[in-house]
Amino acid sequence: MVTISDKIRAMAQKGMPRADIARRLGKRYQHVRNVLEHDKKQAAKEIAKQSNESLDSLKSQKIRIGPDGRVVIPASFRDALKLNEGDALFARIEDGEIHLLTPKAAAQRAKAVVRRFVPEGVSLVDELIEDRRREARREAERG
Repeated sequence: MVTISDKIRAMAQKGMPRADIARRLGKRYQHVRNVLEHDKKQAAKEIAKQSNESLDSLKSQKIRIGPDGRVVIPASFRDALKLNEGDALFARIEDGEIHLLTPKAAAQRAKAVVRRFVPEGVSLVDELIEDRRREARREAERG
């Protein structure tokens, strides 16, 4: 293990909590978190890339509308997206097309919308917490 990041990864892999890792290495908790979250994002991107490659290999299929407007999603599509009976999908109409989104895909789209308005590295949660703390201090000063 040459780098601090390698040490962080090794300790995390052994199940050590982030706060303990930070204390042991003399680093800020945020540093430890950033390393581990970055790794998670990279792994997720790789899985998504592999998933997209397998999805790209699926051919479009003709399906029919059944009784009561029901549509059956082909088994190959369900398998590729790991969909099971009872799972929820989100539907939207765009340019005369019906798009079905998994909850994960819908969340990714929502995050992308938020990221257009919130710069990278800005935490809305941290800002909200700080705002609440300032308000609490003001109220305490007023008595």
